[in-house]
Formats: sequence, C-alpha cells, structure tokens
Amino acid sequence: MQKELISKYNVPGPRYTSYPTVPYWEGKDLNERTWKKHVKSSFSASNSSQGISLYIHLPFCESLCTFCGCNKRITKNHLVEEVYLKAVLKEWKIYKSFLSEMPKITDIHLGGGSPTFFSAHNLGKLLDGIFDGAEKSENASFSIEGHPNYTREDELVALYNHGFRRISFGIQDFDPKVQEVINRIQSFENVENATNLARKIGFTSVNYDIIYGLPLQKEESIIDTIQKVSQLMPDRIAFYSYAHVPWIKGVGQRKFTEEDLPKGSEKRKLYETGKEMLGELGYVEIGMDHFALTSDKLYSSMEEKNLHRNFMGYVDSKTELMIGLGVSSISDSWTCFAQNVKSVEAYYKLLEENKLPIFRGHKLNREDLLVRKHILELICNFETSLQSADWAASDFEKIQWSMKDFEKDGILTFDDGMIKVLEEGKPFIRNICMALDLRLFRVKPENQLFSMTI
Repeated sequence: MQKELISKYNVPGPRYTSYPTVPYWEGKDLNERTWKKHVKSSFSASNSSQGISLYIHLPFCESLCTFCGCNKRITKNHLVEEVYLKAVLKEWKIYKSFLSEMPKITDIHLGGGSPTFFSAHNLGKLLDGIFDGAEKSENASFSIEGHPNYTREDELVALYNHGFRRISFGIQDFDPKVQEVINRIQSFENVENATNLARKIGFTSVNYDIIYGLPLQKEESIIDTIQKVSQLMPDRIAFYSYAHVPWIKGVGQRKFTEEDLPKGSEKRKLYETGKEMLGELGYVEIGMDHFALTSDKLYSSMEEKNLHRNFMGYVDSKTELMIGLGVSSISDSWTCFAQNVKSVEAYYKLLEENKLPIFRGHKLNREDLLVRKHILELICNFETSLQSADWAASDFEKIQWSMKDFEKDGILTFDDGMIKVLEEGKPFIRNICMALDLRLFRVKPENQLFSMTI
C-alpha cells in the first residue's frame, strides 16, 4: 500500500515557506510606497506585543556545493565583506527611518551562502549596526547557519556576545562518494570540532541539516550518517528531501544526472530508515521534515502550539512582521510579501539611490489569508478545522473531495470540517496542503516549478 501511495502522491509540489508560493505572486511591479505602507501597519500592530524578525542574507561562499538551491556568490575574495555589510546596514537604516518607534527584535537569522564566510570583526560590526537604534526582545532567539569547515572560535564568541544561542550546520551526508559528487567535502572530525566549539562557548541549540535523495546516496549512506550523528546528538535535525531544480539553478546542479538520483520507493526508503533511526535516538518529529529532542525549545513550542513557519523555516515563536535584509531576501508583513533584487550589483545600485531594493511581491487578499492560516496549522500542528461558510461553495466542495480521497488512503481523518493528519500521513503533508492551495488548483503550472514531494 505504501508503494502505491508513493507512486500516487510523488508529484511536484511547493514546500510552503509562504502562501501564496512565490510563482503565484501577483506583484511583479510592487512599488516601494505600497510596501512601506504594509510594513508600517504591521509594525504598529506587532512591535510592542510580538516584536519583529530579521532575516539577513549573507550570500558569499568560497566554493560551490552542487546540490545547493540558495542565492549565493562564489568568491575567495574577503574584501567583499565590508562593502556588502555597509549596504545591509544602509537598508536597515532606511527601514528604521519610517518606523514609528524603536524596533524590538525577537528573531534574527543569518542565512546564506555561508555566513561564517565573514570575519568575527565584520560580524560584530554588522550586529552592532543592527542594534543601533533597536532593542532585543526579552525572549529573543538569534541563529546562524555555519559551514563546519569554516566556523572559527572568534566568530562564535562574537555571535554569542550579541545574543546568539542557536547554530545550524549543513551536514547533508558523511558518505565520501556523495560528498564528492555534490562538492561538499567535510570530515566527521570537522563537524565534531565545530559542534563541540559551539557548545563550549555557550550555544544551547545545535541543528544539523541532513538531506535524503542526493546523487549516489544509498540506504547504507543514511545509516552511516545517522550513526555518526548519534555520537554528537544535535538538539535539532532538519531531515529533508533534496530539491532537484536544475531548470532554476542551472549548471550548479548538473555535475550529476537524473540517473544518479534515488527515485520513488527507493528514495522514500532513505527517509523511512532515517526517521526510524532518529526516533530510536529520542528525536520527535516536528512539523514537516524536522526533528528535535524533547529538551529543545522547538519541541516545547510544538507541544504548546506556538510553532510557526516562515521563510526562515520553523521557529519557536510567531512574529507577523519579518524584514529581510540583503540580496534576494524576502520580507513578510503578513498582508504583503516583498523580495529584494537577486544580483549584488543591482542591490548596491538601488541602495546608492536611497531606495529599498525590492523588485517583486504580493498583496494577500482575504482568500490568501484564509488558505495561509489553514496551511500553517497543518504544517505546524498536523490538524486544522475548516468552516464551510469561509469558502466559496465550489472551492469547499473541491477540498472536501480531496480530503475524502486522503481519508480513503488512510492519510488523515476528516470529520465535520476537522482535518487530522495520521502518523501514516505525515510524509504526505505537502500533498495535503496542495489540496487547500486554491491558486495551484486554478492555474496548473505549464512547466515544472517545484521539486517532487517525495
């Protein structure tokens, strides 16, 4: 039965870091004036109660990982650091200039690229600039993505002194063959050293990213990787499917061919093996593709139903305003999305003109907000309650039909509008969300836009 379900539901689908998903945004000409209006409205409603979140994109890497779908700039020239960080702080200054009061920052996430590309001195200057004219929320949660090969003690000390307590390391797989083909070669010793260093300095939550479905990856690779991970026991693990999207990212994902990728039931077996091993180690499944020890805040947040998902992934507190700084960053005012330009040169040029460097976005209508609410509840809590009066009759009929089909397959229960995802259905959560995605339902993409759901 499981093989039949995998065959049935293994289709291209979004990962739902936002709704609507980026290909369905309608604001290609979103202007700065409109975006500022949405930011100011959201800020006034949330700053005193929730605070705001900042995502800061640091795009530079010294080498190209050929599995990576992120916006990055490959260089060994570290002179780019200071110029780039000056631009980021100028962008932040523009935001602060039109906010009604001092911003209270609840979350910061430094993503990339490889944020640990930057020196301790420059990371410190960046954070000093961020907190100039801003305050830290009482329950602030600051995190950074680190490359185990390039994470240094002075960097971590600088981050710790600015309030950072969480770090995420990209592990992917410890198999040398897999590492070679994806051009991400890092030894277990480097990972161990970086992990122990972070903990010694005082970081209280360490996350590992592990990917299944990578080229040349076998079940033995997953077993060996999780066995090695068990020696270090990170607090959180993101265990997710490789997104093969070479039509978007080009040659970086063409060092291998589709024939090198595990498919269908073979790929699903990698996930099931890893999930079972993580469960035996004491990790609890959190939302979609995430696992945490019961001592980690992500677990307690799930138990208390405070779990939230946004462009930074799963977070243990909710803020309705998230400002993205840096090239390609996406911001979310809850009623509107805006994305920065993707080229470093275009980013610099717009900031030189004292303009926010946005180039597209989307204003959410009433239906968008409704669908977003239910998709968030599903991917955070594995349940949601639909009220027929909230939906157009034809839309609700379509959703009901889909849910009854899922119910027949033993994926969920659907009773009087209440959707409860069963344990057997958790691997298909993206498919369930797709059944609520009215934009996807109405306009099927002509070309493949998304990675496969399984």
